[in-house]
Amino acid sequence: MDPASLIGIVVALVLMIYGITGSNGMSAIFSFLDRDSAVITFGGAFMAVMAGMNIPRFVTGLKSFTQIFSKGKLSAQEMIKQIINLSNVARREGLLSLEEAAGSIDDAFLKKGILLVVDGTDPELVRSIMETEMDAIAGRHKENMGFWETLGSMGPAWGMIGTLIGLINMLKNLSDPSSIGPAMAVALVTTFYGSVLANWICGPVGSKLKMKDADEMTVKGIEVEGLLSIQAGENPRVIEEKLKSFLTPKEAAEFVSEGGE
Repeated sequence: MDPASLIGIVVALVLMIYGITGSNGMSAIFSFLDRDSAVITFGGAFMAVMAGMNIPRFVTGLKSFTQIFSKGKLSAQEMIKQIINLSNVARREGLLSLEEAAGSIDDAFLKKGILLVVDGTDPELVRSIMETEMDAIAGRHKENMGFWETLGSMGPAWGMIGTLIGLINMLKNLSDPSSIGPAMAVALVTTFYGSVLANWICGPVGSKLKMKDADEMTVKGIEVEGLLSIQAGENPRVIEEKLKSFLTPKEAAEFVSEGGE
């Protein structure tokens, strides 16, 4: 599990509660709770997003929230080490020996590439097949990121709609001056809810999904280049140097240090 998202969301909530109750006590929280405002803002935002897509994609977008807490199976450094191990096996025992090694690999994308290589598929066709699958995966990721980006833009918009509804209702009842202040506060709560939805949930979730997409595409790029290099019969040391180009200078230096050990 990746704790960063959980820590960020929880601490951000604690900071909001502290800001609300810091000088007014815990009772101040009740001023920020309003059923009608929540229904308009959250209900309107989610339903507006649903209106722009079909239900299966809407459900898939909602489920993608859990992905921000998951940790990737293998990092780029770990994948390079796995590719080097495969290249050593292929160098000692031949490409056909990789079929047995594929049985212990959990990564379906890598396993598929290994089987294509073992079957003697043309290298350009191997690249084409794997890159096509990468494009399809990136497309699904883009849909999930787009879901949260759209929801993030809908939150403040529906918060403003709720505020306008509250202001209109307030202006219709100006005969009681004592009700203006509370009515104005309730109207502004919807704007607050919209901002919270956009900046506490949607923004961070969208950013995390983008980061995870970039990391996964890097790992899959390493897999493609690594398998094609193994198929070409390149030296494991050469393959290592080629694949380290996917890493940052710091990561590459650390990888060299680990390799030396």
